[in-house]
Amino acid sequence: MSSIPNLTLHTDKYQINMMYAHWKNGSHRQKAVFEAFFRKLPFGNGYAVFAGLQRLIDYVHRLKFDEPALRYLSEQEENYDEGFLEELKAFRFGGAIYAMEEGTLVFANEPLVRVEGTIFETQLIETALLNFINYQTLIATKASRIKNVSPDDTFLEFGTRRAQEADAAVWGARASYIAGFDATSNVLAGMMFGIPSKGTHAHSWVQGHATEQEAFDTFAEALPNQVTLLVDTYHTLKSGVPHAIRTAKKMEEQGKRMQAIRLDSGDLAYLSIKARKMLDEAGLEYVKIVASNDLDENTILNLKAQGARIDTWGVGTQLITAADQPSLGGVYKLVAIEENGVMVPKIKISGNPEKVSTPGWKDVYRIIGSDTGKAIADYIVLHDETDVQEGRKIKLFDPVHPYIYKYVDEYEAVKLLKPVFEDGKQVYEVPSLEEMRAHHRKQLNLFWPEYLRKLNPEKYAVDLSTKTWEMKMKMIENFNFG
Repeated sequence: MSSIPNLTLHTDKYQINMMYAHWKNGSHRQKAVFEAFFRKLPFGNGYAVFAGLQRLIDYVHRLKFDEPALRYLSEQEENYDEGFLEELKAFRFGGAIYAMEEGTLVFANEPLVRVEGTIFETQLIETALLNFINYQTLIATKASRIKNVSPDDTFLEFGTRRAQEADAAVWGARASYIAGFDATSNVLAGMMFGIPSKGTHAHSWVQGHATEQEAFDTFAEALPNQVTLLVDTYHTLKSGVPHAIRTAKKMEEQGKRMQAIRLDSGDLAYLSIKARKMLDEAGLEYVKIVASNDLDENTILNLKAQGARIDTWGVGTQLITAADQPSLGGVYKLVAIEENGVMVPKIKISGNPEKVSTPGWKDVYRIIGSDTGKAIADYIVLHDETDVQEGRKIKLFDPVHPYIYKYVDEYEAVKLLKPVFEDGKQVYEVPSLEEMRAHHRKQLNLFWPEYLRKLNPEKYAVDLSTKTWEMKMKMIENFNFG
């Protein structure tokens, strides 16, 4: 089977079927607005980190039903009309997309991406959009959560061999880097995105030599400026560290310095403390200690509490697979549709209260206190509301418990959804990854530590404007069939 570089059919079958039904009904050029969001923060964290926009932009640029795609669709059991396939052949995305910037701290039940256009095009991109945004946002959140356990340490993404296929490894490495990781072991990700790539050697390198000392010395001769030695192949303290020390001393005689040793098994707290003592006593205070072995934020936090002397953390499986929550659960909902030339708000009613959508074409503002410079709440408004833009006094209240409220009149309002595509043309200049990393660090500084802590974080407010909330309540009441 040949590779499939064209991702236009990277979608669910029902999207094509709905497009066909709209085409048959003559409603395929009807205007619509959809919003992508998630309902619950992952990992019990106090925030998420938005990522995946670059992948979405690339996808939209390449949206085209080529001959192989059209031929495949012509063979489907639905027996699509030839005129529909001709419509698809001429298809190009001509709508608008607004999105958060990658690296932005985001929260449940607020629009991360808004898509405006014909129902034909807004329906088509749903599946791919959610696929890209859900995964990369999940991994970026996990990476930020891990990094924040010890912000001054170095963190390496080591997950490629445990990732769910190549795309997950490469784009997961990118998401991790945005959220604060310092490098990746994945060389392709390094080449594609400019992420620093780092690597040492495997246990097989040591096993493949007559002695551990020979293995270390040979490796140091080959890569004298990039020497990090894996010391746990046989016995960390009786064999690995002593042999690494001998290699380091030989390197000093040649005017070189070993970078680090790496621990990959055993009691990492105990071993790192003992290894640090041995290195220091040998005059090798500059040699760092790298640790790996199924690490995550909980393990690292515990190791730090036990006094582990680890400088660099290699995190793989638990990060790249988001092992404790393998899906973000983001959704894409219709919020407005054209009826008789007018955009009409739409709502989804559900027996599960948390699944009731917020209707209307909306924007999101981050309200920042003028006195503190810290975020107070995210404020969701209908797109034609102007109070917050004009700096007027606004009412912030809990959408579930509206009796909990306060008024704010001294604030800065930052509009979070940025224009990415307008009339099918990209209008957004994608920042560099370094700029995204800097943006993420600034975002963290915008929030009080209570919202960022790993355990039992304070809940950050995501509030609806009074007008938005009243419209939602009215529409729910209108659809009350009791």
